[in-house]
Amino acid sequence: MTDGATAKGEQTRELILTTALRLFREQGYGRTTMRAIANEAGVSVGNAYYYYGSKDHLMQAYYDLLQDQHRDAVESVLAGQKAFVPRLRGVLQEWLDVAAPYHEFAGTFFKTAADPRSPLSPFSAESHPARDASVEVFRRVVDGSDLKLPPDLKAELPELLWLLQMGVVLFWVHDQSDDVRRTRTLIDRAVPLVDRLLRLSRLPGFRGVTGDIVSLINSIKP
Repeated sequence: MTDGATAKGEQTRELILTTALRLFREQGYGRTTMRAIANEAGVSVGNAYYYYGSKDHLMQAYYDLLQDQHRDAVESVLAGQKAFVPRLRGVLQEWLDVAAPYHEFAGTFFKTAADPRSPLSPFSAESHPARDASVEVFRRVVDGSDLKLPPDLKAELPELLWLLQMGVVLFWVHDQSDDVRRTRTLIDRAVPLVDRLLRLSRLPGFRGVTGDIVSLINSIKP
């Protein structure tokens, strides 16, 4: 393909995705069809399926887009802070800001994503690129911070922080307060508690417990 054809194809792909996300917000995920997306975007249904094989593929593209935007948004947080608490708090708060335009349809979409058999589950094999990218952000949070941890716990912590974020996301889905104020409060109050628990892991009396926790994590991993 020529450069011009490639650029046009990328523009069409982006148009289909942005149109789909708008319709998901306006109509809900379940009620939006590929035909409606194609008609709204001004492309043929066949062309829409050429770029995205299904609505599931569109949502995987949304995951990737959200993760790309989040990775860019946290750069200033990670570059300007060494203390663990503001690093983790900033990364979680930035996710709320990036995801804010999609909060309206998050509830209806969650019904699909919550199904453990769905490819749209954040734990599915299909979602692993976005999941791995998010875990890598939390690895940067830990590695660049002032936090001193036992090596085995440090190795597992990025994935545990991603699971923490999944809990925050679930709370955010159901949060109807202005500017999701309750979710922001949850982050502000929970992060210092996480920090205190992690720092306790270096005390002699807690090291055995830390080892047991890491062993438990490894035993239940898929």
